[in-house]
Parts: sequence; C-alpha cells; structure tokens
Amino acid sequence: MLPVTMMNRQEKLSLLSEMIAFAQSDDSLKSIEYNFLYSIAKQLGISKEDFDYLIEHPVTYVHLKSHSERIVQFHRLVLLMNLDHKVSSKQLVKIHNFGLRMGLSHESINRVLDLMDSFPNKIVPPDFLIDIFKVQYN
Repeated sequence: MLPVTMMNRQEKLSLLSEMIAFAQSDDSLKSIEYNFLYSIAKQLGISKEDFDYLIEHPVTYVHLKSHSERIVQFHRLVLLMNLDHKVSSKQLVKIHNFGLRMGLSHESINRVLDLMDSFPNKIVPPDFLIDIFKVQYN
C-alpha cells in the first residue's frame, strides 16, 4: 500500500467515518468489518475509544488533498467491500460515488471495479491499483 503522508487528525477521523458509513450501508457492522476498520484506525493512530465513538457519531467529510491518499482510501474501501465476498450492485454504486466524490477518475474507478473479479478474493494488488490510477492521472 502507498505510504500515507502526514494527515491531520480531522482528515483521519473523516476517512474512518466515511469507511464506517460505507460498511453500515446494510444497516449493520459485521465483526469482520469492525475488526478491519479498527486495524485501519490503529494504523492511523486513532484510539479505540475515538473509533468506537465515530461509529455512532460520524464526522463531516474532509476532502483529502493528496491524490495518493485518495487512492489509498479508495483501495481501503474496495477491501472493505469485499470482506464478506458478497458484493451487491448497491455497494458498487456507492463505492463508485465515493471514488468520484474523492476526485478520482471515472475511468479508473470503473477499471478497478471491473478487474477486481479477476483477482483472488477480489483483492486488487496495491501496485496494480496504483498503475490504473497513474494512467488516468498522467
């Protein structure tokens, strides 16, 4: 995965809040999703107390400035979406919209979502994902 540059606390809480909202789109947060999200929170230096608070009290969306941070966040969302190996059309639309809101290329988002089925467990390798976005970014 790409190294995450220095994000401020508000940006970290915002991206976690966004991921929690994505995971809760089916009105529940499965334990596998909770554990995955909590591991992201730990990587970002967010305490368990703050993470648990975010589940019930989302924060306002903050647009990530760095293109690489947005790619990393999109990759996290793809991983989160595929945790239970059941991807609905509703989730695909939602993740596509999240990607667009982050300012990612429509073509790159579609390419990632189209190609994820060709990888084991639908996990697009980070280097492959980066290459997809590099092509569109240049």
